[in-house]
Amino acid sequence: MTDQNDTISAHVWRVSAVVVIGSIMSILDTTIVNVALDTLSHKLHASIADIQWVVTGYMLALAAVIPVTGWAARFGAKQVYLVSLVLFTAGSALCGLATSTPELILFRVLQGVGGGMILPVGQLMMAEAAGPKRMGRVMSIVAVPAMLAPILGPTLGGLIVQNISWRWIFYVNVPIGALAVVAALRTLPRVERGQVDPLDVRGLLLMATGLPLLTYGLAEVGVTGGFSSVKVIVPCLVGIVLVGLFAVHALRVAKPLLDLRLYRRATFSSASFAMFCLGAALFGGMILLPLYWQGVRFESVVDTGLLTAPQGLGAALAMPIAGKLTDRVGGGPLALFGVTLCALATIPFGLIGAHTSIVWLSVAMLLRGVGIGFGFMPTMAAAFASLKRSELASATPQLNVLQRVGGSIGTAVLAVVLQRSLIGVHTLSGAAHAYGTAFWASAILSALAIVPCVVLLRAERAARAAKGAAAEASPEALAEAIAA
Repeated sequence: MTDQNDTISAHVWRVSAVVVIGSIMSILDTTIVNVALDTLSHKLHASIADIQWVVTGYMLALAAVIPVTGWAARFGAKQVYLVSLVLFTAGSALCGLATSTPELILFRVLQGVGGGMILPVGQLMMAEAAGPKRMGRVMSIVAVPAMLAPILGPTLGGLIVQNISWRWIFYVNVPIGALAVVAALRTLPRVERGQVDPLDVRGLLLMATGLPLLTYGLAEVGVTGGFSSVKVIVPCLVGIVLVGLFAVHALRVAKPLLDLRLYRRATFSSASFAMFCLGAALFGGMILLPLYWQGVRFESVVDTGLLTAPQGLGAALAMPIAGKLTDRVGGGPLALFGVTLCALATIPFGLIGAHTSIVWLSVAMLLRGVGIGFGFMPTMAAAFASLKRSELASATPQLNVLQRVGGSIGTAVLAVVLQRSLIGVHTLSGAAHAYGTAFWASAILSALAIVPCVVLLRAERAARAAKGAAAEASPEALAEAIAA
């Protein structure tokens, strides 16, 4: 019989639904604009080098604001969530009204400031409402849009650009944002402002400068085609140095912007590294499939989006199952199964050709999606379940930062592998072989997550054994005390 304490109340599901609505907007906007860059370039009379800042500016704003989420949440998670929704929705409306490239970039930055806090604060509220015993089932719900958005984004963006106007890529967020604000006002419990620690200004300056510089440098890899450009080397090195200085600073002060001491726990550190690797494999791999379908198979933008859907479908099918199993057996075994399946299911893409069966590739993508679903969500749930409630505000933005940086690194690495493999290629079969080489690199990125998942599995077993020993020791200690 199910323990009553493990039953998920209707209130928790309502909180989760509100978070999902907000999350869909912010995650979709990381990919929906990509297919419209060429259109934006023509409509706003800008070069591709200039218009790509519409994407880069949004990414940099996300990277800058995520680290401060934990500190801001102490003013009240609901209040911060509402402010984030309003900023994102207002930024979306302004983007749709933009008449020049500088205006659009400025409003995209405003969007990013709001969007950067929506998902971390939403996850924080869900984690607090669910508790560790129900974490897997609840997190499996919010993770579905996170997996579907990178696939649905290009499809939806292609349909809008092709049939309506580029402005509706941004206007579409306005009614959804209004609905999310109303739902949050009515559903989310109001949390009174607690004791707010002084802002770690030095930590904020280091992290809010270093992380965007690192993100910018990695994004420039796709533009320059390699890691040797000054535009890549300088921001990456400066970013790494600043993030490293932040780490040293955070371990020395009592109340840092982000509490890095959490990584001393084997469960949290291994789960975090696994999420980093999965982020690299997922978001890095997502740049290869659309390019293959359009560059080798000459599919339209809309058809390309539909052809990438099996991966998202597989993840969406697997996550609810993985969520229920995580609450029973822990995240380690499922994460290990998921990342192994993801790596194995990527192998067929390493053998891809110019005329490989679409059905065969769709099946492989479906299995890869199942692997991602079993790998991503249990890993995230295991990380949250290992924490105290007071630590959630610091841990949530860190997990989001790791996932996004992992995605940026994965995208940069695979972009370089692909571009170098395409050098001197003049035939479709040669191009397909180049994509196969890049997919082998993607398989390696997936396989790298196996090691931290093994560590996570062992850490969870050790934690359960320690709890069992403590439970057995208590009656004995009581008997000895009575006998004395």
